[in-house]
Amino acid sequence: MTIWVNEQIDPSGMIHACIACCDQSQAQDCHESFQKTLTDEQKANGWVAQLRTVDSWDEVPVNALKLN
Repeated sequence: MTIWVNEQIDPSGMIHACIACCDQSQAQDCHESFQKTLTDEQKANGWVAQLRTVDSWDEVPVNALKLN
């Protein structure tokens, strides 16, 4: 099973938003949304929107919104 994890991460590495799901299309849409909501100032300061995959729900950050 592949689980798609979307994260908005600040320059210190703290995750501010996280959504995980098993649907690649939904994950791509979410990633685009996360990228669009970052302001130019946040991007200049080192904020990133990251999309990654994991193999188990145990690998998803505990604070994530989990969509099945």
